[in-house]
Amino acid sequence: MDLTNLTKDENKNEKQTMEALLADDTFLKIPKVGDVVKGKVLTASKNEVHLDVMGFRTGVVRGRELCDESSDYANLKPGDEIEATVMELENEKGEVELSFRFAGHKKVWDKLAETQKSGEIITATVVDANKGGLMMNVNKIIGFLPVSQLAPEHYPRVPGGEKNKILEKLKTYVGIQMEVKIIDVGEQDDKLIVSEKAAWEEKQKNIISAYKVGDIVEGTVSALADFGVFVKFDNLEGLVHISELAWQRIDHPQDVVKVGQTIKAEIIGVEGSKIFLSMKKLIDDPWKLIGDKYKVGQVVEGKVLKINPFGLFVELDPEIHGLAHISELSNKQIQSPTEVASIGDTLKFKIISIEPVDHRLGLSLKGAKEKSPEKPEEKPAEEKAETPKEEVKEEKKEEKAEEKKEEAKKE
Repeated sequence: MDLTNLTKDENKNEKQTMEALLADDTFLKIPKVGDVVKGKVLTASKNEVHLDVMGFRTGVVRGRELCDESSDYANLKPGDEIEATVMELENEKGEVELSFRFAGHKKVWDKLAETQKSGEIITATVVDANKGGLMMNVNKIIGFLPVSQLAPEHYPRVPGGEKNKILEKLKTYVGIQMEVKIIDVGEQDDKLIVSEKAAWEEKQKNIISAYKVGDIVEGTVSALADFGVFVKFDNLEGLVHISELAWQRIDHPQDVVKVGQTIKAEIIGVEGSKIFLSMKKLIDDPWKLIGDKYKVGQVVEGKVLKINPFGLFVELDPEIHGLAHISELSNKQIQSPTEVASIGDTLKFKIISIEPVDHRLGLSLKGAKEKSPEKPEEKPAEEKAETPKEEVKEEKKEEKAEEKKEEAKKE
């Protein structure tokens, strides 16, 4: 055996080993309090775990420091490589005092940040509710899901938006699981915001892309709100705004449809996950043929549907409604339309304007009360003398002036 060559080989190996150690950032690096270090499990029990910390010293994890928010430290056995946070460099036994709790906490937050970046949909459990939203358990971290980030299925559509009723609805979700996406992570201030709506939108992308403006869909009315009707179809949900329910003016969607009713509607807009529908587009516009029914100057009967400070909303028939402005209600000055009419009253009105394109019809209550000119009765000579022609002309001028004033007010 050539001893010279052996010595050269040993020196070469030692040199390579030393170079490798020097290139290792952890070599000769003494950890400090707060560092996360790697270690190999030497012994593990319910009360404490001993680790070989990078060949530096034996470390121990015990007591409350054994608890962590991740699942990486469950069922440890000798030989397992894990991470722990340095709490003290030397305890009463000369060991490094370590913690799984802090290391686990950081791991969980790091994983949450990665999940947010990837856009992955995860499952979280509702643990509590307040007026602003839901408290969610996300991998043992408590996050928040704002009301605005709920999917349509869970969004609390409460008439009038009463906060107490919204809270009652939200509390019914405690204990259930929801699919969510993480939209904000802040480990420093323990901020975690999730969104069920974002997860729902992600899953609906392919379905929504199959629809386009102009398509006619059939669905079920899922909810009513002051501003419109929500309709479910093909696992999607669209909104029919109150102005798209019917050609005539309505006070509330419940006047036209009810929850559970099957309806047809046309898609008039798609914005991301929002689908806008119209029911009235599937109905012939009655205003196109309004000239066959009504003429300017015609006196008609109408039912007072609603009273506003500026006038009366009047139903001429189920499809055509008109407005009698306050200036057209009386020849006398009035402070409120309620002085001359009540909701439900059937009165005679004179049609003073028709605008089919804008779906407007102007009515006059005082105009309907004006009598047709009749042949005046013969008056005694003394009465005729008391009412000279000049005076009559002056009265007519004043009436015309008043009418112009009223028209100006109306405009």
